[in-house]
Formats: sequence, C-alpha cells, structure tokens
Amino acid sequence: MRAAVIESPEAAPVCADFPDPEPHPGRAPVRLVGAGLHHVVRGMATGRHYGSGKGFPIVPGIDAVARTQDGRLVYTGLPRAPWGTFAESMVTPFEVEVPEGADPLAVAAGMNPASAGWMPLTAHRRETGALGTVLVLGATGMSGGLAARAALALGAKQVIAAGRDRESLDRLGALGAVTVPISQEDARAVLAPVLADAQPALILDFVWGWVAEAAFAALSAFRPGNEDETVSYVQIGSLAGNEAALPSELLRSRRFRVTGSGLGSVSKADLITEFPEMIARFADGTFEVPYTAYPLSRVGEAWAHQGRTRAVIVPD
Repeated sequence: MRAAVIESPEAAPVCADFPDPEPHPGRAPVRLVGAGLHHVVRGMATGRHYGSGKGFPIVPGIDAVARTQDGRLVYTGLPRAPWGTFAESMVTPFEVEVPEGADPLAVAAGMNPASAGWMPLTAHRRETGALGTVLVLGATGMSGGLAARAALALGAKQVIAAGRDRESLDRLGALGAVTVPISQEDARAVLAPVLADAQPALILDFVWGWVAEAAFAALSAFRPGNEDETVSYVQIGSLAGNEAALPSELLRSRRFRVTGSGLGSVSKADLITEFPEMIARFADGTFEVPYTAYPLSRVGEAWAHQGRTRAVIVPD
C-alpha cells in the first residue's frame, strides 16, 4: 500500500510503498478518508514526545476518519506500530460512527486537539457535579480554543479564556467567554485581579512555562472565598516551556491540586467512551476546526505546514 514513511527521527516523511497492516482477528481493514497532522504526531515521529517509539521505518499518524468495507464513515485510530494512520489502509482497535452533518475532515483535524480539554472537563464534572468557573490558559491555540468552547457547551458557570492572539480571543468572547489578553511582560499583573474576582475551580493549562508561573503568582495573591473548595490545575501542553516553578505557599495556603492530562494519564477505554459525544459537537457546530487538506503524495509539504489551520492527510 501507499503510505507516508519516516526512515529516521531526523527525516521528513515521504510517500512510498509500505507493507499492508497485519490482520487482526475481528478487525477488517478500513480505508483512509482523512488523518490530522497533530503536534503529538510530529513529536512521536521525531522522538520528542514521551510516548515515542524507537523502531524505524514507521508510518506516522495516531487517528483518522476512515471508510469501512461496508461503506460506513468512522472515526478510528491507535493502529499497532510501525503502522500509523497516514496510509491508504489501516487496521485499528475501535470505530466510532461519524454522524451526518459532521465534516469528516474537520473531525480528522479536530478530535485530537479537542480531546485534550474535553477529558479533564468531563472528569471534573463527574467528580464535582458541576464545572464552576473554568480558566483556560493558552486559549488562542487550537486545543485551548476548543477547550473553551467545550467548557461553555458543558455548562461551565463562567469560562475565562487567556491568550495572546486578540483575533482568537474575540471569537471566544462572541461565544460568551470572558477574554484576557496576556503577554510575558504583563501576565501576572493582568491575571491577578481576574482570578481574585472569578476564583476558578478548574484551570486548564495548554502552555505551561512562564504562563503557569504567572498564574501561580496570581493565585497566591488572594485567598479563596470558600476554604473547602479545591482549585484543580491540569497541565496539558508546554508550548511556553517544559518547566515551571511552583511556589510552596500556593500548595500550603489553599486546597490546590496539580495533575496532568495526556497520553498515559488517560486510559484508551475512557477516551473511546467519550468519542461519540465529542464527534457530535462537530455536527452541531460547537467545534469548528479550520484545516488544509494535503494528498498523501504531498505529505512532505503537509509536514512543513504552519499557520492557523491543521494539516489533514487525504488519499490521492
């Protein structure tokens, strides 16, 4: 079959022949419709992600929308290495129907970034019974923006969206989020009065680094109105830095919990359980994901793609 093939961590993928995926009992091969080129895909292929494998050559790609042998359109993924989803055919452990009204390429582009915020949001709602006020740090990136949209759709009392891109913040503001423009120079000063007034119950951090440190400092500057309430801080991405200093006083002065969410901290079974409701949000318009489609033969161009849209690999 034709597939995107990576020969080493330093190499870009090229379209080439690759062995068909190994058959698996009870799982028929499905045909590619579209596969998103997510940050995690690049990270795993180049060895920068903690979930990276060591064997090469590989076919990259972790999820896709595909066509079954009986013609159904499904969201799927997690093929067994060295096979990935950037291939004409794949054998995968699950299939979730894509409903009518959902753009299959938007689903391919958006399910991975959407799940980053969806999983901690739904977990928090199950644990506490309500979302309360949600702060999204890095809300102007694709994952953060989808998290803000998800929090609004899931009934958050208030959603505070913090980020650097004014245009993206304006779009979230039009949906009902409170928007907070921040920069590295003013983040602490800007966040302090906002957090003192809103007192978020859940913080989703898609950037870490200096943004997290500014949030920690802002949180340390006030005392919670209800000493029994826990502030849950979920670390998801690290675009602003891989490390952040956490002040001890913040941990001692209130009920404050720091956890992470990502591959390894969320079970595959839990992810798959949430997929149908997530996909429905593409059909009802809650999730909007801009994408740029690249045929498999142009996977090298897709690998270099940058900008506001997500690259999606489609068949030639």
